[in-house]
Amino acid sequence: MSMTNGESERDILAHYGLNSLYPSEWPAEKEEGDGQESEPESKAKIKHARRFTTLEHSRGKRKGKSPSKRREQDLPPPLPRDEADPLGGSASIVSLLRRKGIPADRDEELKNRYMLSSPQFSPGDYLSQVHNNTPNEELTQGLNVLSASIDEKSASLKRLVEANFERYVRAKATIDNVYTEMLNHGSDGRPSSRHASWQNSLRTRQMGSFKAQPDNEKRKNALIAESQYGTAGVTIPLKEATHKAQEVWGPALGGRDREERLKVVLASIESNKAIFETGAAIEDCIKRREYDNLTEEYQRAQRYRKDAQNIAARFKEQDVNVEDQQIHVLLITGRVLMDIEKRIEDFKRDTWRRLTTAHFTSAAETPDGRQEEYMELIGVLMQLSVDENPIWVWLQSRHDYLRKRIQNSFDHVRVDLELQRRKLLLTSRASNAVLAEHLKTAGDVRRMESSEVDTRPVVTFWERQTSALNTLLSAKGGLLGEIIEFWDTAQGFIDGMRQRSLPAGPEGRSKKFHRLDRENVNELKGFALELFGLVREQLHHMFIDAPVQDISTLVSPTAETPKTPGSAVMTPLKKSRFTMIAEDMPPLPTQSQANAAWENCAFWPPNSNSLSASTYLSRLNNLIGIAAAELASVPLVKNESTLIQQLRSLVGDVRERSINAICAAWIYDSEHCRELEDWSRSSEKQDLTALPSRFSAFETAVLGNLQKIVYVPEAANHSGSPDVVLPPPAKHIDAVQKGFRNTLYKAFGGMMEHAARPANGANSEGEENEEEDLTVPLQREQTTGSVGETIDIANANARKLLTVSNFQTLRSETVPSLLSTFESHFLLTISDDAKTTRDVLSQMHARVFQAYVRPTVDSLRDLVTAGITDPGYAPDAHRPADAKAYVYDTLLTLTHVHTEVSRTTPALTNQVLSYLLEQLSNALIDAFKQRRRYSLSALMQATLDVEFLAQTLDNYTTKKAGEVQGEIYQALDERTDNEARMKLQSGLPEMKSILKRLRERTKGEFGCFKRVRKSRTREGEEGR
Repeated sequence: MSMTNGESERDILAHYGLNSLYPSEWPAEKEEGDGQESEPESKAKIKHARRFTTLEHSRGKRKGKSPSKRREQDLPPPLPRDEADPLGGSASIVSLLRRKGIPADRDEELKNRYMLSSPQFSPGDYLSQVHNNTPNEELTQGLNVLSASIDEKSASLKRLVEANFERYVRAKATIDNVYTEMLNHGSDGRPSSRHASWQNSLRTRQMGSFKAQPDNEKRKNALIAESQYGTAGVTIPLKEATHKAQEVWGPALGGRDREERLKVVLASIESNKAIFETGAAIEDCIKRREYDNLTEEYQRAQRYRKDAQNIAARFKEQDVNVEDQQIHVLLITGRVLMDIEKRIEDFKRDTWRRLTTAHFTSAAETPDGRQEEYMELIGVLMQLSVDENPIWVWLQSRHDYLRKRIQNSFDHVRVDLELQRRKLLLTSRASNAVLAEHLKTAGDVRRMESSEVDTRPVVTFWERQTSALNTLLSAKGGLLGEIIEFWDTAQGFIDGMRQRSLPAGPEGRSKKFHRLDRENVNELKGFALELFGLVREQLHHMFIDAPVQDISTLVSPTAETPKTPGSAVMTPLKKSRFTMIAEDMPPLPTQSQANAAWENCAFWPPNSNSLSASTYLSRLNNLIGIAAAELASVPLVKNESTLIQQLRSLVGDVRERSINAICAAWIYDSEHCRELEDWSRSSEKQDLTALPSRFSAFETAVLGNLQKIVYVPEAANHSGSPDVVLPPPAKHIDAVQKGFRNTLYKAFGGMMEHAARPANGANSEGEENEEEDLTVPLQREQTTGSVGETIDIANANARKLLTVSNFQTLRSETVPSLLSTFESHFLLTISDDAKTTRDVLSQMHARVFQAYVRPTVDSLRDLVTAGITDPGYAPDAHRPADAKAYVYDTLLTLTHVHTEVSRTTPALTNQVLSYLLEQLSNALIDAFKQRRRYSLSALMQATLDVEFLAQTLDNYTTKKAGEVQGEIYQALDERTDNEARMKLQSGLPEMKSILKRLRERTKGEFGCFKRVRKSRTREGEEGR
């Protein structure tokens, strides 16, 4: 009830513009309004009287008042500062509330809840707080007081309404008439009687000079919705006039008030200039990043804050009035400091963001000193007094950054390598001729350095992998170096060395951040060990695990947001730079496309040869070994036996995988080492082809690379770290030894097959030579070959001779050198393998040698047998005058062999002809034994034939051949009688002359069998 009465009273006061519900008299201005309101009726008789004079008069009166006064009249009257208790308990409701402990005098909103005249009056709060302890009898009396007060106010209001009732009626009638006439303007409706005569006279004047207006024109100002309630015709002109008036008179009318306000503002600014300059100086320092000046200006602003707080506290304690100037100081200080605090908070958020992203890649990449930016930002935050430890926040963000970078970097490398690996799986293996060209680079350092060691895609794969791991595992400038540096930095903060240059902050509030507590220290150690272990784990995935089947798991990893302080606003992580279109992803190879088992390693490019693999894997193992040694040398890791053991296992596992893969590829390549034979002369020994030196260079290169993989010497000799590179176990050495032995056997067998294979320009598989990444030169047949010229590869005998010569060199020089190299590299004696290898080489040499001489031996045997067993072998004359025809045929055959051998492999001439002489001697004795008896003529003919052959081939007579010749004479002697023997002895001088004559006669034909003097030999060699 009280709330309703209070609202009614306020409405009445606002409506009538009264200050009290019980005025002593009617206000004079109200009387003047009534008097003027009746004047239009008396002035209606004036000739040019206008309509609605009352409204115009009141409007003119309102126009004469200033806008500020009109606003004051429009507002409801202000509430009283205090009033009596509605229930009659006290004369001051504010005093009553103060005694109750309610600060209503200082809180206007709180006071309005307990004042009956306020719209916010709350009866519940009023009774529960003001009269919570009032007895029921007093509440009953208060109710009576309140009822009497309400009745008194209602009676006063009733008297006021009765006294002014006629005025209300007249005003209401005027308003209704005006509204009706405006609503029916231009229609047939009859106007009110009060204005009838005025309207009739007006119509008469209008009809005298104008024609009747159409209905639409008459109703355009009618008070209806179609005409916007009479304002449609004047709306646009009024808006234009208002706009122009505002442009012309607005500045002039508002200038003085603005001037006064500006004077007050300028005076306040001038008197508090230092405060304003502080805000501007802070803004300028932030833009220029002058952090030292920023902290000084901020501390000065804090001093202004304290001064203002002291002023306010002093006035509050002394309870004195505050002067306007001091109020201005307080307001300006508060306003400026509020802006400063807002700007500082923005600066703090930006600084937190910059701190959590102040990550450097390496000292070499940031010569401008960016790696120390975080220290500057930490110092700024400590100067500005923050709630969180910026050191710990940066270390956390650094750890998260490095962890994410490790994961993304290794995933990027693995995806890139897997894509290349799948592309290589879909390609065919290089032809044997192309493989041979790559293996030939083993003896050429320049070609190996120019990446000719393998096909271009394979070399690209190896180069990418090596470059990526070098970037990741380098302790100087690589990702591993950043991880180690992170722990060194964290150790500096743990020891308190790096905090020496940091400020203590205002009043030393940031001093507590200079020391990391034990929990943070333990967590930092865990951070570092986690990063070290993550590097080891990623390397294990690359070299030990099977290739990735689903690349999408690595292409789009789940992004993790770094930890940030509550006051910092972090920007999201950038999108990974490695993106891939699904259509470009190579499919997994089918079972038929899969290559050898050793190529199913993630780190191995399919179709790679053992030379390139051993070269690059030796570098990769060296990188991994040095990286493991660097990690083990960190003091934190030295005490972690588990991590040390994991690093040892990593190095050992990578080493074992590399050795097994290389040895398997090594054996495969050795089967095709025969393709190294292009039948070109050796530059060092003309009796040889380039095969032995090329094979030796290839084997030596692979052995040297395997030795680096087995022992990882650079990592094993790393100082200051535990032994993470352990001595190689026996199985590693055994694997290398077994592979080395098998490569020799495979290579020797291939060489022998290659010598016997027809030179038709096809490889061992019957496929044509392909030109993959290089051009394989085609050797043309040469028939005029001499030492130093290109060999006639179409001649099978020439190939066999060169192979024999090669095998001799391999057995006597190359293989012993390789065995010695193996023993020196791996500190192992392999005498059994050496003996076995020599035996195998001897057998293969004998097989190739026999393959060459067997046709000649068979031809000689046929000639000798046919000539000696011929029935007409005995001459018709008593004494023979010449050797039989088979002797000349035999010598001509040997001459051809001599020519072929001396042109192809001069060093084998004596060996081949000596062997052929031995076989010829055997053929002679076998043929002579086929005849039972020899007459004197037959005996002399046999003796002449044997002696002619022996003397002509005397330079190639061996001990065995001499023994066989003695057996020939013994066999002849056994098959003749004594008389024939005696006659033979007497005819020997004549036979000697015949032999001499035959030798003289055939010295031009068989001069090739003569012994060449050494001086002439040297001259001939120099001439060649």
